[in-house]
Amino acid sequence: MGKQEAITVLFTGYAPVHFVCFQSLYDRLVADERFLVFVSGGVRSKAEAGYLFDEHALYDPFGIPSERMLSVDQIRERDFDVLFAANTKLIEPRQVGKRVQLFHGISFRNRAIRKQNMKCDHYFLAGPYMHRKFIEAGLLEENDPRALKMGFLKTDRLRNGVLDRRELLQRYGFDGARPVLLYAPTGDKSNSMETMGKDVIRRLAESQKYELLIKPHDHPKNTDVDWFEKLATLEDAHTRVVRERDVIPLLFLADLLITDASSVSSEYALMDRPIVFLDVPKLIARVMARNNTMVDMDTWGRRAGIIVKKPERVLDAVDKSLADPSSHAEVRRAMADDLFYNPGRATDEAFDWVCGELAATVRSIPTSSV
Repeated sequence: MGKQEAITVLFTGYAPVHFVCFQSLYDRLVADERFLVFVSGGVRSKAEAGYLFDEHALYDPFGIPSERMLSVDQIRERDFDVLFAANTKLIEPRQVGKRVQLFHGISFRNRAIRKQNMKCDHYFLAGPYMHRKFIEAGLLEENDPRALKMGFLKTDRLRNGVLDRRELLQRYGFDGARPVLLYAPTGDKSNSMETMGKDVIRRLAESQKYELLIKPHDHPKNTDVDWFEKLATLEDAHTRVVRERDVIPLLFLADLLITDASSVSSEYALMDRPIVFLDVPKLIARVMARNNTMVDMDTWGRRAGIIVKKPERVLDAVDKSLADPSSHAEVRRAMADDLFYNPGRATDEAFDWVCGELAATVRSIPTSSV
């Protein structure tokens, strides 16, 4: 019997966070000769006829070989066995056997829970909470075979021991003498970076108590401001504006997270460390006013930390949270249990499923044309 033809796998996305949600599975698949893996999409920009996509701008920083990159024009002339994506509006090839939705985060805004997401054959659900919300919205049935209790692959490194705190401290030039704070706002309009961010950063820097890492959102809705340029003047030996695409090592390193309505607060719950939320009432009010909103401020919301309404209160909130890191710990642990299946093992689960159930299914699909 001849050697079986490789299963063709395509990933598409338009923002770094999209690929980060697939990266651990990508690494496993490209190392296995049973799979032939490509990536497409790219950093997008508006054009008269829709969007332009620059695949090199998105994937070069991740070290993806050029032979694995395909332009959007190229994939529209090719067929694949499987498409993975973490964004809602899929960038699709000419034809594909199976579509798998990875999602790129879960927050109390629940933007993943919407009808536009229901064009896939399988869903890698992050955890019980996401599963319940899809059922409550009438988008998935109780025992829907499309719903896979997979977990969130991106967060495995927070639990599986592959990250080294000492190496990360050295990477950012810190000696470990001061607590490390991470400020990572959401990218929606009226986020905390827009409303109070520079004041918050200045107050924390002037306190001379902390090492501060600042990660602007990688695809903010307001594209008129270059936050890397705007924040550059605030950088010093203890304040860094982070240009890396992947927030997970930063979450692992940080002793405390400062955020607003970002899904990073959900991911950071896996670390069981203090969180300070900068209040963004205009953002929340606007999201809640949308049709068919799934905003949920009651189940977990911002219960896992202190909410700061004004920048002059942030230093007190940080000091208080670090002085008593056990405060809100019970909520954080319950939140992590509810938000994530298979913490630290989601990639293993995903790879086993791809090699087993998915591979068996796509074998019945006509041979791919690549």
